[in-house]
Amino acid sequence: MKILALKVDVDTLRGHREGVLNLLNLFDRLSLKASFFFSMGPDNSGKAIVRIFRKGFLGKMLRTKAPSTYGFKTLFYGTLIKAPMIAQSFPGLLKETARRGHDFGIHAWDHVKWQDRIHKLPVTTIEADLRRAFDLFYQYTGHQPRSFAAPGWQVSQDALLVLDSMRLRYTSNTRGLFPYVPRWGRKAFSTLEIPTTLPTMDELLGRRGLKGEEMARHLASLLKEGLNVFTLHAEMEGLSQIGVFESFLRSAMDQGAKCVPLSFVADQIPRDELPRCEIGIGTVEGRAGTLAVQATEA
Repeated sequence: MKILALKVDVDTLRGHREGVLNLLNLFDRLSLKASFFFSMGPDNSGKAIVRIFRKGFLGKMLRTKAPSTYGFKTLFYGTLIKAPMIAQSFPGLLKETARRGHDFGIHAWDHVKWQDRIHKLPVTTIEADLRRAFDLFYQYTGHQPRSFAAPGWQVSQDALLVLDSMRLRYTSNTRGLFPYVPRWGRKAFSTLEIPTTLPTMDELLGRRGLKGEEMARHLASLLKEGLNVFTLHAEMEGLSQIGVFESFLRSAMDQGAKCVPLSFVADQIPRDELPRCEIGIGTVEGRAGTLAVQATEA
């Protein structure tokens, strides 16, 4: 059977305010459940401008029409415009996600800070930021978060140490092929890692002419037997590309794919049979810079 696990990253205030509700309504229409990962603190999207010096970043911004996708105000948050607080601006959406029966967890406290600086942050800062996110999540939902997905697939050994101490049900921090238990150098961790296995829409959009229904068909053609993990973004699939995303989902279901949240995957995996794999640093076509990837089996 083809399993399509749906992972929704919520990076910005606009994605939280508009994209999440659009996706919740779409999933209701299709009778599907997904995993939502919320950025809880400030929207500092404007500070991401420093990535312009990374190879491929400017091209990706142009291909994906970033100003219309994210909104012009978003591109100045944290620089010319004071960074708004994401979850605190619309806290009811976290409860609504829970009420509709979806899996949900933490994406970050400050998405840009984590994505751009995680390898430089001291462990005390990582722990403090995660604690702020976890505490606010509990305040708004009454639930302790049991899962985490790293912004931009960026993670460090110190970050894994902190996440491991939180006894999470699973994480989704890397790109890879199948679920595993991670190692980083000589350090072994215990938390189940469910990597993203498929390319994202923003990595494909505009490349080789892919857009619209052709994009939906291409994504559906990539589905293989067994587990497929697709990461979508509330700012893209929840807004400008929601029609394309719906077409992809319908094509997947027409193939007989079962669409599930990541929590379903976590529940089905016998922990004593999981391979232990190294986390390495690699690249993905269509994405600027490097990111955490599933490497060799240890």
